[in-house]
Amino acid sequence: MPKLKTRRAAAKRFRATGTGKVMRRKAFRNHLLQHKSTKRKSQLGKPAVIDETDEKRVQLMLPYLG
Repeated sequence: MPKLKTRRAAAKRFRATGTGKVMRRKAFRNHLLQHKSTKRKSQLGKPAVIDETDEKRVQLMLPYLG
């Protein structure tokens, strides 16, 4: 069986944890930050686990993720 290619755009956006969960970056942390509270910006900076409905799609884009 030939090797599978990784989608490079997805590889830059997702990381796997030691237990196999896939982490993503949260949205709304790029610009227009002056009106957002410090608490909100801090919580947006933390990584989040992807939703279970997206796991299959990410797995197809990243066949060797873990």
